[in-house]
Amino acid sequence: MKILLLCWRDTTHPQGGGSERYLERVGEYLASRGHDVVYRTAKHTDAPRRSRRGGVRFERAGGKYGVYLLAPLSVWRHRPDVIVDTQNGVPFFARLYSRAETVLLTHHCHKEQWPVAGPVIGRLGWFLESRVAPRVYRGARYVTVSEASKADLVGLGVEASDVAIVENGVDPVPDSVPVLPEDGRLHVVTLSRLVPHKRIEHAIDAVGAMDGVVLDIIGSGWWEDRLREYAEPYGDTVVFHGHVNEAHKHALLARAVLHLMPSAKEGWGIAVTEAAQHGVPTVGYLSAGGLRDSVEDGVTGRLARTKGEFIEFARALLDDAPSRASLGAAARERAARYSWEETGRRFAEVLGL
Repeated sequence: MKILLLCWRDTTHPQGGGSERYLERVGEYLASRGHDVVYRTAKHTDAPRRSRRGGVRFERAGGKYGVYLLAPLSVWRHRPDVIVDTQNGVPFFARLYSRAETVLLTHHCHKEQWPVAGPVIGRLGWFLESRVAPRVYRGARYVTVSEASKADLVGLGVEASDVAIVENGVDPVPDSVPVLPEDGRLHVVTLSRLVPHKRIEHAIDAVGAMDGVVLDIIGSGWWEDRLREYAEPYGDTVVFHGHVNEAHKHALLARAVLHLMPSAKEGWGIAVTEAAQHGVPTVGYLSAGGLRDSVEDGVTGRLARTKGEFIEFARALLDDAPSRASLGAAARERAARYSWEETGRRFAEVLGL
């Protein structure tokens, strides 16, 4: 069966993240089962027009907006049996120009993110996501990653019975992870794209001024210069590591005693599970949506209702090693339940494969 995956980015894109990794791992699973899988996405600097990875063919064309305009050409050329249309704010609306069975994958609603796009594009984007897409995809099958995201879709008028939840998996910890030297300080980590709605400033405010504590920021993004300026008063207690390879990422996670995820919205939060693999609990926000599913409040981490509470939880745990150890052990145990193999299997079930 030919399966076409439509997504605005892939993980080689400088702004690629967890949602792109999810779709790639699903594609790899489907390809391993003998299906012909094509991942259509945007081109970016130095990326080849076509490539193959994990059994999936990648095709890149168009930029930030052009990728949507050119998608019909790929649909008409490949004539797929199934299309997975990824809605990162706005879907590709493949259902309008293809008779192929189309499944809409959405990690979370973007109401909180749209204002960053500016007043015009922000209002248009939210109109397309909240009003147009639910009408175009009425009666279609949806896939999302958490109960919180499903509730958001139902709030937009999507029938609950049309939405399947297929949770994120997690990559295994690399076989060889370097051990970073101890410096006598407690290390706190945040693993995220550096964009405004991730609110890394809250993590800086929480621990940047604490004696004997270092905040390791892993990730890159167009908001990085603003964050560096914001963190400048804290000197070397806030360290920007940029985009690192998998082994170094896991080394930083393994050294940390606490993971902070102050994001305004998450479908799930793969970084939560990655930190949990090393017995590191997470502090995040209850209002972030998917974190209510990936973090068990009081069991594998803490979920705050306000910024003040977020800071309070972080600092309290840094002063309480036994509580950190208890939360971390439960987080590690829970992380062991997730795999991309299971995610792929359940996604294939939704597609009827």
